[in-house]
Formats: sequence, structure tokens, C-alpha cells
Amino acid sequence: MQADYQELLPVTARAMALAIDYEHGHVISVHRHAHAQLIYAIDGVMTIATQDGRWVVPPTRGVWLRPGVEHQIRMSGAVKMRTVFINCANSPLLPRHSCVLEISPLLRQLIVAAIDIAPDFADGGRDWHLLQLLLHELDSLPVLPLYLPLPLDARLRGICERLMQEPGEQLTVAHWAAQLEITERSLHRLFQKQTGMRFGHWRQQARLLRALEQLAHGAKVIDVAMDNGYTSQSAFAAMFKKHFGTTPSAFYRAAPTVVKKNAAMHQ
Repeated sequence: MQADYQELLPVTARAMALAIDYEHGHVISVHRHAHAQLIYAIDGVMTIATQDGRWVVPPTRGVWLRPGVEHQIRMSGAVKMRTVFINCANSPLLPRHSCVLEISPLLRQLIVAAIDIAPDFADGGRDWHLLQLLLHELDSLPVLPLYLPLPLDARLRGICERLMQEPGEQLTVAHWAAQLEITERSLHRLFQKQTGMRFGHWRQQARLLRALEQLAHGAKVIDVAMDNGYTSQSAFAAMFKKHFGTTPSAFYRAAPTVVKKNAAMHQ
């Protein structure tokens, strides 16, 4: 799937769905679409990276991207992607921000059914009603805390990039503040302003989202815990359950934890 595959949906068309399977480790390079996109995987985990942050998208979840957002997609585990392109000009019932959403059983079936719909469907017919129901269901879904914002400040962004690459890094805020030649208080204030999150919360979120990717392709829970800087498997499991509402080993079998819509969870 290349960067120009949005051209499959004519500018005047309202929606189109596709089914594509990818191997573990496959990367779709940076691209953008003229239309909004709902990206969902029946199996596997997708990490969607943009200039402003990253979303980690496990099964039974999906990411909603507004039109024109440049993004890259990385696959963890074998991914069965199902995606829907939607013309926002003709579809007012849509999320206003890019975000991760819970995919309800009904929406999953609607997405699968939409794959067989041609872009030139007629108003009032079966396909039109199916897509109207899909849009109404999409509008009703809760946003999930699976987003990691990235600061625009190059100094802070450098710290974040290192922590995403080495999530087990134990260097303190005092160390990073000294590296930037600012006070700890200034670092905390700037980080909160740039990301909407406290530094410690951001680092915890980065570790947990990295853990989701690792678990998706079969890593052992104890190895994931150690790699992400936890002192024990039980400490990792406790934090994971506090955040996601279930244990690491049960996550991909459990229903997603629903949270209230919050600006800190989406952009």
C-alpha cells in the first residue's frame, strides 16, 4: 500500500473501505490522505506516528485520522488491517480530532461489510443506509488513552525520542534538566505546556504503549517488564492493570477499558 492509495477514492465520493494484511515489522512510509481515515486491525497492533505524537492501536481499537494528517504506520505482529476512507465534506457525523476509539462489535461488522461497497453507491439504497449507520456508530464511540503526544521544542523532543527508543532508561528529571541547562521546575513547566502531560506521566505512558507493541508479537511479560524499566513482573502488571483495566496476559482477550473523552488523550 503506497502513499497515493487515497486516489482510489474519488474526491467527490463519500466513503470506501479496504482490507489489507501485513507481516510483522512492515512499515507504511509517511503519507497523507485527502479524506479522513478510520484504521482498524482485526489482529495485530499498529503504531501510527505523526508530527504531533503517536497512537498505539491494539485489536478491537481503531484510530481516526482527520484529512491531511501526515502519518506513518508500523505493524507489530501479523496485522489484518481494515480501513475506511470518508469524505468529511459529505459526512458531518465524525470525530473532530484524530484519536484512538473503541471499535464496538457492531462497528466491526459494519467495517467488514463496507469493504464490498463501491464508491459510487446511490442514495437511499442498502449501501447508503449501511454507511449512515457506520457514521452514527463511529460518532458514538469513546476515546481511549492510547496516545503519546510529542513536544515541538527540539530539546524536549530529543529527550522523548531517546525515551521511546530506550524505555527502560532510568535517568532522572534532574539529569535531563542539567543537560538542557535549565531548572527542574522549568523543564516540568515547559513539558506540561508542550504536551499537556507531566513528564513522569508521559514516560509511564511511553512505557505502557511500547509494552503493547511487544506483547502483540509474543514477548514474555517478564521480558517486557524488564525492558521497560520495571523492577519486577508484578510491578509492571499492577501498573498495566491500573492503566488499562486488565492484566498484560489478558489484555488481548479482554474488552477495552472505556474512558471519558479528554483533550489529553487526543489531538
